[in-house]
Amino acid sequence: MFRSLLVANRGEIAVRIMRTARRMGLRCIAVYSEVDRDSLHVTAADEAHPIGPAPPADSYLRIERIVEVARRAGAEAIHPGYGFLAENAAFAEACAAAGIVFVGPPAAAIRAMGDKARAKALMREAGVPVVPGYDGEDQSDARLAEEAMRIGFPVLIKAAAGGGGRGMHVVERAEDFAEALAAARRIARSAFGDDRVLLERYLAKPRHIEVQVLADAHGTVIDLGTRDCSVQRRYQKIIEEAPAPALAESRRRTIADAAVAAARAVSYRNAGTVEFIAEGDAFFFMEMNTRLQVEHPVTEMIAGLDLVACQLRLAAGERLPFAACPPLAGHAIEARLCAEDPAADWRPATGRIVRLAFPDHEGVRIDSGVREGDTVTPFYDSLLAKIIAHGPDRATALRRLAGALEATVIDGVATNLLLLRRIVAHEAFRCAELSTRFLADHAEDLLAASRTAPDRVLIAAAAAVLVDEIERAERTARTSADPHSPWVALRGWRLHGTAVSETAFDQDGRVRWVRAEWHDGYWRLRFGDENEADTEVVLRARREAEHDLLRLEVDGVVGRARVRRYGDEIVVTLADGTTGTVRIRHPLGGTGGAAAATGSVTAPIPGRVVRVLVSPGQVVARGETLLVLEAMKTELRLAAPCDGVVQRLSASVGDLVAEGTELAFVAAGEGD
Repeated sequence: MFRSLLVANRGEIAVRIMRTARRMGLRCIAVYSEVDRDSLHVTAADEAHPIGPAPPADSYLRIERIVEVARRAGAEAIHPGYGFLAENAAFAEACAAAGIVFVGPPAAAIRAMGDKARAKALMREAGVPVVPGYDGEDQSDARLAEEAMRIGFPVLIKAAAGGGGRGMHVVERAEDFAEALAAARRIARSAFGDDRVLLERYLAKPRHIEVQVLADAHGTVIDLGTRDCSVQRRYQKIIEEAPAPALAESRRRTIADAAVAAARAVSYRNAGTVEFIAEGDAFFFMEMNTRLQVEHPVTEMIAGLDLVACQLRLAAGERLPFAACPPLAGHAIEARLCAEDPAADWRPATGRIVRLAFPDHEGVRIDSGVREGDTVTPFYDSLLAKIIAHGPDRATALRRLAGALEATVIDGVATNLLLLRRIVAHEAFRCAELSTRFLADHAEDLLAASRTAPDRVLIAAAAAVLVDEIERAERTARTSADPHSPWVALRGWRLHGTAVSETAFDQDGRVRWVRAEWHDGYWRLRFGDENEADTEVVLRARREAEHDLLRLEVDGVVGRARVRRYGDEIVVTLADGTTGTVRIRHPLGGTGGAAAATGSVTAPIPGRVVRVLVSPGQVVARGETLLVLEAMKTELRLAAPCDGVVQRLSASVGDLVAEGTELAFVAAGEGD
């Protein structure tokens, strides 16, 4: 066994790999970009080395720089984690040339499975079923359009050299094919340096089933059972579990045998995952990920194995300690906590994590790459942490995961936490009615925001301000020479009439006013904005034993809300898990919703402009896409805020733009 390990990655996976490596007595070496200098994975390492600026192309994707660091630091092995260089055959070869052990499969296996078209051909030869489609060498637009017509719509376009869902497009109609093909090529070129694509018949409601395999250098290849990864958004997994539920044992065995055959077909070594899509009685090879998967913890928990330890031992040339799949026990489910806003079309989120707390519950494991105080930047994947629960059966694992998600607290950056809570509580998920269309089929339950949620968030925020004022007045009274003076009684003393306070808040781009009249033991609250009629409620509020928990009674309905203040920013979490943020608006500060009322189109997050679809002087309709911005592995389509004419464009393809930068301006009505 080698004695030192460089982890060529960042975030959650780097921390997780180093946890095992330390336990095995290895010296851990980290690399970091300029923005990751103070990150958790740097702190977790024995030593850490800078490798360049924040963009991955200038740091985590620089093969020669990482290998040079490994040489200088005396690293005997390199673990690539997942993403970045994990499935890069040239990186594996560079490690070998430098005399450094690559913790992964041989470069030949990476190449064979990394090229999706070649992989499908190999699988056909090995007798593994593949989805009908086209993976030929002729990549002309005309040939691809012709093949799409032959396959029939809907058809799926996939990056031939990629994985992880990047560059995948479902095309429903022939007239949309050219635009989708151009987008798929663009993403494939940007992400993988190769714009070749393949086409597949699109299966309407398949399950995404995968098999974990392990292979040593002595000819032994085994599976570690199945996983179901069907709950996805934009072909990116959100919830994974093992074993795949509602799968007959005979079918499970057939799929696992096909996975082993796929690994043998490319002389695979180390840990890998063979992915299938299954619909009805049929299943088809989709791809093989020649690396550790994000969802590997669910397999670890049912197999009682540490897959990173297995990887390290296999890389050192050791034999597998078993010749077949070991006994698997119980059920495990993983939820991915990501910095993104599902309610805003999955927009990636950035910002400082001002509060972060994970539960310490029985059967629950947390794999996190961030901590309280860290800043989420736009340069990398949105994954923050994985919350994994294990139990003797699926129902127990599900109950433990639901409890862990309820107990998780994160403020300062938008996340998908509420969505995760809704998914695990949904009856269809509890009944294992799973497919890759799970979110689409249940969007109304899972993604639709409550119409009353903004008002309830505003009331709770206003209640927090009012309770704070009362508590501040009581503290002043206790230290006053005249504690009974009416001048320190903010509860409502006035010479004539009732006490009235008025506060303005910025909420979801709107300025909302709250007017509170103090009566004997309650407030009469009126709130609204310039576009809505005032709403009036009777409010009673008091702080519970936990400082940030308020007991609220609104028009007689009693409930609780968790309210946390960070200066003028107030973060509210309602009892149903709905989270909202408002900011106290001072008379001389802030613009509130002013920008939204104009025709200005700004970058919602730092990113790179990848498409400009309009020209100055062009007439556009409200909602029409003007530009496409790429950030955190996601393309954001920025639309016209109103009907009008494009008055100016302030960005070009390739520009790196900061959050809030104006990209275009639409003059309303000028095209009429």
